[in-house]
Amino acid sequence: MTDIAQNTKIPTHLAVIMDGNGRWAKKRVLNRVDGHRKGVEAARDIVKSSRELGIKYLTLYTFSKENWNRPKVEVDILMSMLEKHLRGEKALFMENNIKFTIIGNRADLPDNIIAAVEDLEKSTLSNDGMTLQLALSYGGRDEIVEAAKKILNKVQAGELKEEDITEDVFSNNLYTAGVPDPDLLIRTSGESRLSNFLLWQCAYTEIYITGVLWPDFNKDELLKALKDFGSRERRFGLVVDNSVSDEVTEAERVAAGS
Repeated sequence: MTDIAQNTKIPTHLAVIMDGNGRWAKKRVLNRVDGHRKGVEAARDIVKSSRELGIKYLTLYTFSKENWNRPKVEVDILMSMLEKHLRGEKALFMENNIKFTIIGNRADLPDNIIAAVEDLEKSTLSNDGMTLQLALSYGGRDEIVEAAKKILNKVQAGELKEEDITEDVFSNNLYTAGVPDPDLLIRTSGESRLSNFLLWQCAYTEIYITGVLWPDFNKDELLKALKDFGSRERRFGLVVDNSVSDEVTEAERVAAGS
């Protein structure tokens, strides 16, 4: 573990919206595919850095449900790059004790991608240093709808009573069941939106937005985000300032004596 990990609050779960590959390529008068290739390199660097820093869960927004609407030639190239990446990273994940999985609608993915994913999941199943989740064919609203359907089916089958449905029950029917909600969400390229990513899970997540385009996002940029995260006070809707509580208590005493 590095010095920064010893002196900075490290999130248990880091989620990243990797945005800006196309703009990075355009600024350099390159093809969008060149931007995606550089983005894959950046992702590999952030995976390794996150593991070194002691982050336990890393979720990367890799391919959204909406991305299927891009030009077919671009989608085909992205799928080809994804398969190559999945099949080429087994050694890295094993050496660094990283467990791999995906979240999203698997039924949308081509058979070759499913085969590569399942092979990597099986090979890394026992790794417990860090869990890497790639969000593939993922949509936050789609995930919530699917969770609602699962719960409805359980109620209809008599496996669950309506009055027993809680937030925890709902969370356990999401793609991310068993994984803690993100502590920190990083979005690159300066955009200020969630883009249908982890909508349920990010209810109390700290959000860090940087103008850096994803291919240029490296370990130094990650450390900047972690320093910012470490300076924040996470309240989860609670009151931390004791002076406010004292004022409320005094007001109650006055009201009681009137």
